[in-house]
Amino acid sequence: QVQLVESGGGLVQAGGSLRLSCAASGRTFSMNAMGWFRQTPGKEREFVATISWSVSTTSFADSVKGRFTISRDNAKNTVYLQMNSLKFEDTGLYYCAASSARWYGLDDRRSYDSWGQGTQVTVSS
Repeated sequence: QVQLVESGGGLVQAGGSLRLSCAASGRTFSMNAMGWFRQTPGKEREFVATISWSVSTTSFADSVKGRFTISRDNAKNTVYLQMNSLKFEDTGLYYCAASSARWYGLDDRRSYDSWGQGTQVTVSS
């Protein structure tokens, strides 16, 4: 089992930046990839970004491509989401997730079997 703890959420103005962190503990040796998802009221949880643990292959949702970056620190078992040029539409509850076995694409929630509690990101106009 992997335990995940997110941090770094908060209130920022549109155009600003925010950096989210996700620290993993437990069976981290089994992780294949880590990713970020977000959810807003009235919408399903949507994919934001993912990174493979061994070779740092990354993928982003079209809505955040060019503005967000994802990185990892293997020694610390931590993944980061750097969010720049934030828009109001980026507002949501951001979840960190870990995948130990890939059965679907890494943009699919079903590929992840560990989830954090979420951290709120609010972007004001």
